[in-house]
Amino acid sequence: MLDAPTLSTDRLTLRPMTYSDWPAYLELMQSDYSEGMGGPLTMPFAWGMFCHDLGQWSLFGHGALMLDDRETGETLGQVGINAGPLFPETELGWYVYPAFEGKGYAFEAATVYRDWARDVRKLPTLVSYIDANNIRSRRLAERLGATLDNKAPRKDPEDLVYRHF
Repeated sequence: MLDAPTLSTDRLTLRPMTYSDWPAYLELMQSDYSEGMGGPLTMPFAWGMFCHDLGQWSLFGHGALMLDDRETGETLGQVGINAGPLFPETELGWYVYPAFEGKGYAFEAATVYRDWARDVRKLPTLVSYIDANNIRSRRLAERLGATLDNKAPRKDPEDLVYRHF
């Protein structure tokens, strides 16, 4: 088992999840905003996903980290490295709560977490599964240097797969 790290950028602290993150997580997953992540989700299914994000640390040595504003302490979203039967390959994913979109937080968090995965965990590659209609996430993946991989396996045939390193 690997303990979840705490990582930092100039503006963000990426930290392990706690139960206090659950209410905002549930609200997001039950909203239309979660459509690109398989939502809106029922409360029991959202709880399963929340626990999945935590449980991956024990199973794979990576999982989800919450994004906190270093200045205010406010939680802004999440970045995650996902594996297991729900993901054909190890995935780098992200979301920012709607009130904090468009400020570069997802890029900042995904960059430091991607680099941690490569440099510390020595993962050979990551992919991002992105709904074709999610233009913002597609642009973010490209900004991160990921390239479209049309041959990569995917659970949802409609998803685009962006490959990192």
